Amino acid sequence: MAEIVIKDLTYVYGKGTPYEMKALDNVTVTFKDNMITGLIGHTGSGKSTLVQMLNGLLRPDSGEVFLDGKNIWDEPKEISKVRFKVGLVMQYPEYQLFDETVRRDIAFGPGNMGMKPDEIEKAVEEAARFAGLKPHLLEKSPFDLSGGQKRRAALAGVIAMHPEVLVLDEPAAGLDPGARREILQRIRDYQRESGKSVIIVSHSMEDMAMYCDRVVVMANGAPVIEGTPAEVFSRAEELYSVGLDVPEVTKVARALRDCGVDIGLDIYTVKFAASRLPGVIEQ
Repeated sequence: MAEIVIKDLTYVYGKGTPYEMKALDNVTVTFKDNMITGLIGHTGSGKSTLVQMLNGLLRPDSGEVFLDGKNIWDEPKEISKVRFKVGLVMQYPEYQLFDETVRRDIAFGPGNMGMKPDEIEKAVEEAARFAGLKPHLLEKSPFDLSGGQKRRAALAGVIAMHPEVLVLDEPAAGLDPGARREILQRIRDYQRESGKSVIIVSHSMEDMAMYCDRVVVMANGAPVIEGTPAEVFSRAEELYSVGLDVPEVTKVARALRDCGVDIGLDIYTVKFAASRLPGVIEQ
């Protein structure tokens, strides 16, 4: 398992040009092992830039990225090995698909890692199961799949490399509610079964509340709030101040308090709210 520690990291786009923009500003944050961490923030907050630092797709202008205590840029020629350990599924991951069949697409990463044919086959089958891909879909062209199936295929392609850390940038963007719940539940099941570290970037407060163990809030290129979902979403005014919202059930809890029924402001799921309401039996 692996922990990622970011120390004093700064990154500037278009450095030295009229379009220079500081995307990350002296960021220090730890992504802990064996849990799902949600990374949220308004558009332009720096979250997508930050996740590209985690496996060396971008190199910081200053600061350090540590994977299990080692600076990933100590040996620049070995950065490809870091990318096998920290698997990144980009936003709209269906654009990462390219091979003739889904099976070959999922097998591409393990093959580049030097796995033996029998190891590759096992990795493909396991990854497809984790991602919820039916066996018959493995022989199809990835371009014949539905949007949700393409997301699962792209996810399987990264899982098949057995990364120590799985990073997903808006993995459910553009999906209908049913497909959204399914893909996020698959990711949660994968984390619970594998014990790996998972980092999810999302704009959805409900998704963060439902599926994450810890939440990091970004604003103006730096983390501004960190903690459990209950700790983060109880700080509604601070979230509003950086252009974010809270889950709908959290708003309900605040409205109930204003009406004299105080179930706490740390409510972030319906199930949690039900357990707090007097006389309500949790279903």
